[in-house]
Amino acid sequence: MNKQGNFLSRIYADKRWCTISNIMTVIRIALTPLVVACITYQQWMAAWLTFAIAAGSDLLDGYLARVRNEQTNLGTLLDPLADKFLLVMSFGALAFVHSIPLAIPQWFFLIVLGRELLMLCGAIILLVFYRGARVRPLIWGKLTTLLQVLFLLWIFVCYFAGWEPRRTYRMLLVALAIFSLISLWKYIRYALHEIRSAQ
Repeated sequence: MNKQGNFLSRIYADKRWCTISNIMTVIRIALTPLVVACITYQQWMAAWLTFAIAAGSDLLDGYLARVRNEQTNLGTLLDPLADKFLLVMSFGALAFVHSIPLAIPQWFFLIVLGRELLMLCGAIILLVFYRGARVRPLIWGKLTTLLQVLFLLWIFVCYFAGWEPRRTYRMLLVALAIFSLISLWKYIRYALHEIRSAQ
């Protein structure tokens, strides 16, 4: 309990939760159900625009946090959660709404979902039970998020242009799945290293 309190106290200690960066992160979280609703009701242009705005806000809020010196513990916690929420829900909606030629297969969605759940559980374990452990993003995680965003945007572009590059689609899908699993392994190794260091 004391360790958990120490983790929560770092968030409370910021005393400046209402920053522009944090507001943009909350907006990204709020836009995610709208993306899913647009995909569900096959409003593809609205879905693409909403997803693009939400994904673009991820780059902007991080930049603003750095240049305005507004990096907070709350933002550090919320930003990756917002990314995971946006991507998992978007892939999930496309996996179960088969109305575009390049639909997301359910096996790929399960890889994305399983990866994010394992990473989230690992981060919670580090933060709550290991006081000296650090939870920080790795370059592999950032690249995976970027590639997933670009892949989803590309699928929308293909739909609007009437393209069906199925061979390219399958190659990108498999490559992205492998890259996602590699990044998960990198995070597992990092977590094990932090656990050993904190003991």
